Amino acid sequence: MEDVLTMISRLKRPTLLVRTARHGLADYKRVQHLRRLLKTEAVPGPAQAIIRLMDVERELDIQRLNNRAEYSVAKHVEALVALMCEARILKASQASRTARGYAVLQEV
Repeated sequence: MEDVLTMISRLKRPTLLVRTARHGLADYKRVQHLRRLLKTEAVPGPAQAIIRLMDVERELDIQRLNNRAEYSVAKHVEALVALMCEARILKASQASRTARGYAVLQEV
């Protein structure tokens, strides 16, 4: 199975939708947004959040492509913002773990 960051990198969405989502990155509030998007009280870790957000975003994209009345551009943008931010959090945590591992090797 692919890692979640690779899955995100393979998403193909309209440029305008992605650009709009990038404008919302600074306003991302992890707990608030994930609770609303994932409809849960317990906020999962970044990798698990990404997997669940991918499902939410996929459903929104299907609605968009089928011109469904219940489709919400605002919710789609919000899901993309959350995906982008969670990917950043995951990358940062992976980089931190790698750096700590490298520091331990230097001490040996």
